[in-house]
Amino acid sequence: MTNPIARRWFLKECGIGMGAMAFAHLANAATGGNPMAVKPTHFTGKAKRVIFLFMAGAPSHLELFDYKPQLAKFDGSLPPADLLKGYRAAFINPNSKLLGPKFKFAKHGQSGTEVSELLPHFAKIVDEVTIVKSMATDAFNHAPAQLMMNTGTQQFGRPSMGAWTTYGMGSESQDLPGFVVFSTGKKGPSGGNSCWGSGFLPTAYQGVQFRGAGDPVLYLSNPPGVDNELQRDSLDVIGKLNRARLAETGDPEIDTRINAFEMAYRMQSSAPELIDIGKEPKHILDMYGAEPGKPSYANACLMARRLVERGVRFVQIFHESWDQHGNLVKDLKKNCEDTDKASAALILDLKQRGLLEDTLVVWGGEFGRTPMVQGGEDGRDHHPNAFTMWMAGGGMKKGCVIGESDELGFNVVKDRVHVHDLHATMMHLLGFDHTKLTFRFQGRPFRLTDVHGEVVHKILA
Repeated sequence: MTNPIARRWFLKECGIGMGAMAFAHLANAATGGNPMAVKPTHFTGKAKRVIFLFMAGAPSHLELFDYKPQLAKFDGSLPPADLLKGYRAAFINPNSKLLGPKFKFAKHGQSGTEVSELLPHFAKIVDEVTIVKSMATDAFNHAPAQLMMNTGTQQFGRPSMGAWTTYGMGSESQDLPGFVVFSTGKKGPSGGNSCWGSGFLPTAYQGVQFRGAGDPVLYLSNPPGVDNELQRDSLDVIGKLNRARLAETGDPEIDTRINAFEMAYRMQSSAPELIDIGKEPKHILDMYGAEPGKPSYANACLMARRLVERGVRFVQIFHESWDQHGNLVKDLKKNCEDTDKASAALILDLKQRGLLEDTLVVWGGEFGRTPMVQGGEDGRDHHPNAFTMWMAGGGMKKGCVIGESDELGFNVVKDRVHVHDLHATMMHLLGFDHTKLTFRFQGRPFRLTDVHGEVVHKILA
């Protein structure tokens, strides 16, 4: 006769079950059974929410923010040999010739910040933002670098920063997801859904991707023949069964499922009003360049503002692709035309509504582009050593430029800011000691910054 309580069964089921029950007990005690309930942070942060404008594919800092006269001077010549010692490019021979910047720069605002002619709208808000010209990362291919920027590691399976944020803070909205994602470019990010995944955190904290038109989430509307009363009765029965199973196993994923069903039910009422940007005043639509019913980056930026003012904690817009290995001039112009106006409008709109003060807005890609040419005379390869990002609101210093790359835009020479440092700073602004916001998994505590990261105090207000 087979022993119904075999050793393998005990170790597999009871070991995992005990851990799950322990987590479920702690989570329920802290949030009253709702994983997205508002939670206290380590200290009072300057930011209550985040909007991350992620320019997937990696914009060229050399054409947009980091003007290099010496690069223009030595256009067409070989880079110095000592500069390339130990350097590895993604696709090109590192000995490729230097490529001078393709667009003009001018100083703007009271800060006198240099900005490319491709960004006329951003040029008008430079006194509201902090520009970091000394970003650096560890990866030089898209998927690993996008995972690095969004999860703190090049490996799949780790929680995204949006998931860490909602895990630590919960959400102020109970009728909408705490973490919402849009994808507005030609394709989705190379890192895929893992860029907004929950990893080993409970799936309640993963990003929910909204569509640009129609129902924000597929199958949100009831099918023909199902009215609100039938929907409510069905959810009550399913919820009762799920809660019975939750009491038996303590599995936090069941709690996630219960809350997901209830959230979807509430969204049937809240989502139609949310996505109807046609109710916005004409001057707001014009400011963003948004067109109701027509999916675009501009619409997503306007939706981001509407989401955060309704209590959503983290909104991320992925705009792919800025990957100009060739057609640099043409494609960079198009990308800037699609994004510059709306990005600037988002800052101005948040400010006029009193939301910018406690909303952290971040703009940037996964790495930069090489000073050397690719694709004849009109392209740049991937470059992790130096690139530029900008941030605004939520405790950031206004009209500030920090960091410096060398005269060719190749290496950082002043105030280097690694991706881990960026994450540590973002967590600090949200009210967290990044070394203490952890989750125990596979026998050790994990955090967004792994074992790295320093808060960049120079850019804080």
